[in-house]
Amino acid sequence: MTVPGFDNDKYLRLQSEKIQERIRNFGGKLYLEFGGKLFDDFHASRVLPGFQPDSKIRMLSTMKEDAEIVIAINAEDIEKNKVRADYGITYDMDVLRLIDAFRDYGLYVGSVVLTRFKDQPSAVAWQKKLETLGIKVYRHYPIPGYPANVQFIVSDEGYGRNDYIETSRSLVVVTAPGPGSGKMATCLSQLYHEFKRGVRAGYAKFETFPIWNLPLKHPVNLAYEAATADLNDVNMIDPFHLEAYGEKTVNYNRDVEIFPVLNAMFEKIMGSSPYKSPTDMGVNMVGNAITDDEAVSSASRQEIIRRYYDAMCARRQGTGSDDQVMKLELLMKQAGVTSEDRPVVGAALLKAEMTGGPAAAMELPDGRIVTGRTTDLLGASAALLLNALKTLAGIPDDVKLISPEVIDPIQSLKTESLGSHNPRLHTDEVLIALSVCAATDQRAALAKAQLKNLKGTEVHTSVMLSRVDMATFRKLGVNLTSEPHYQTKKLYHR
Repeated sequence: MTVPGFDNDKYLRLQSEKIQERIRNFGGKLYLEFGGKLFDDFHASRVLPGFQPDSKIRMLSTMKEDAEIVIAINAEDIEKNKVRADYGITYDMDVLRLIDAFRDYGLYVGSVVLTRFKDQPSAVAWQKKLETLGIKVYRHYPIPGYPANVQFIVSDEGYGRNDYIETSRSLVVVTAPGPGSGKMATCLSQLYHEFKRGVRAGYAKFETFPIWNLPLKHPVNLAYEAATADLNDVNMIDPFHLEAYGEKTVNYNRDVEIFPVLNAMFEKIMGSSPYKSPTDMGVNMVGNAITDDEAVSSASRQEIIRRYYDAMCARRQGTGSDDQVMKLELLMKQAGVTSEDRPVVGAALLKAEMTGGPAAAMELPDGRIVTGRTTDLLGASAALLLNALKTLAGIPDDVKLISPEVIDPIQSLKTESLGSHNPRLHTDEVLIALSVCAATDQRAALAKAQLKNLKGTEVHTSVMLSRVDMATFRKLGVNLTSEPHYQTKKLYHR
């Protein structure tokens, strides 16, 4: 059962005040590098129960009259068709999604900047596409010796070669579809151009994690390391902050390593650096809105276990590595947890052992465990969904929510018309079938009405799922893990 541990309203108020204070400190113009996810920050909502996934965009919406958005995308990512794993879309398509989403919140998207631009054909074509849609596009170029050669970088041949991005608001939020997109370099390039034009402007960074005013090995900060295991990020005490103020704060290795270079850039651009440490650069008030430390600690430990299973599945599929799995094992040890601390794991494995086939288990909001097994009609995940909905609706287990008259035509369509070798219904198909039955069956309608109550539930499966099933669970807001095993011994898995 999830216990709230975060005051979202307090966070929105404090965060907005902190950003406005930083704008004033820099004389009325701030370039704010926005790390992490502006929309759908489900990691934060999982480790900070009470944090709303859209909190950051809602906070920005309170300042929409003063804010504009610049989206940075690495031209090399366009050329390589880099894909966002959580949405299954390429980075260039995600930029369009982000623009639409910002506009839906009433936020002004000023432009897109192509970073590390080297006349990549795909990037050139994509720029033309954006411009036909009425979106301004700028180009920033690779700088030899970046980031170490400060003398060259902060010159007309370095940042000076980049396009100057025309902005009109006091708060310029620089965001991106993913890491490595060049957000910080975009901000610093703009500072260089602004100061050459006699415009006073500043830079700050908004990263939710790690949380600077929590202990280094706090479960919330360990969960951040777990989430970035593929990036090899490591949390550490900020040595610059400790030296300057005698205060221990937490940052991560990349910001600590780059800070001396950034400091030198600030001094060359502005004449003096406004910051004494990487922590100084941040405007993160998340730690000040935690109301129940044990609640967020418990939630974060569960997140570490989930990330461990994700890493094992990625390794099995050839997209992960032994190093990532070993790092997650170490983080689990530091957090004092094992896979046995995730109740649905044992329940799913026991059901699989008893039935001799793939199985799944779900922990409902009240702590009850429901299981599902593979049958001739349903896959284990589809069976689990129906069993969970019946339990939540108080419908007896032996009641059939979907009549065979509905299932049979779907199976025939799959195998006879669509060429599928598997007649069993997947999760999306069983939900469609349930919806059809709900039109005439009151119990099916009661079960369907419980779908909203699956959000935040925990699920574990004894085998890795198809993309269809994974996507369905994600849309339902379910926290899914799987054993790193395929259901069959085939070489090709969809």
